[in-house]
Amino acid sequence: MALSKFEYVKHFEQHTTLLKNTFVVVRIDGHSFHRFTKEHNFQKPNDRRCIDLMNACAQEVMYAFEDIVIGYGQSDEYSFLFKRSSSLYQRREAKIISNLCSLFTAHYVSKWHHYFDTPLIYPPSFDSRAVCYPTLKNVRDYFSWRQADCHINNLYNTCFWQLVQSKTDPKTEQEAEKILKDTDSALKNELLFTKFGINYSKIEAVYRKGSTLYRKKMDIQETTKSGQSVTRKRTRVVVDDCDIIGDSFWQERQLEE
Repeated sequence: MALSKFEYVKHFEQHTTLLKNTFVVVRIDGHSFHRFTKEHNFQKPNDRRCIDLMNACAQEVMYAFEDIVIGYGQSDEYSFLFKRSSSLYQRREAKIISNLCSLFTAHYVSKWHHYFDTPLIYPPSFDSRAVCYPTLKNVRDYFSWRQADCHINNLYNTCFWQLVQSKTDPKTEQEAEKILKDTDSALKNELLFTKFGINYSKIEAVYRKGSTLYRKKMDIQETTKSGQSVTRKRTRVVVDDCDIIGDSFWQERQLEE
């Protein structure tokens, strides 16, 4: 940048640095997605096209930022865990969250036509935040919170839209809300089974548990310059619908303490 008498204005800039030696979680959330999903006629209670699109965007983010070790998505949000030792952008908060959020949004727009037959009426927007967690237990509790939230919201939404979309006795949205008010998980499960013949535990796991992304070494078939087919070990970002509340997932990851 050329020196000039106006350069002093740079001193007004403020930079927040994320605390060193902590895990950093960046969460991206859809802005006004209730309107966005309505305008684009998303299927209720879940639209698999949107889930697959969100997962594809998250994979691109993880390929772009190698310090991300885990991603977790549900509904209109995605969380990314950076390893404790990450020094990305000198841990400047604004640089990290703005780059992740803009990259995710850009891929959402550019990949839209791969998952939806209808064009975008208007582009989506996402906001983002970064939170530092000092211990692995804090990190596990954070992701447990998000997965529990996925289950609670999906159970409610499944009941709600079954009531509204019922072919024999459809309810208004206000009536459905009234029926479900103050009901616990057991009552919601009973309602689904007795009224609609749905065993909630048999619903696809991705709807109940969300999507978890992590890196995994895989055997990949490649063709050499000479035309030979060879198998090589490559690291890929895979999408899973596993449980991340229990110990097994975290024991396999072996994250730095």
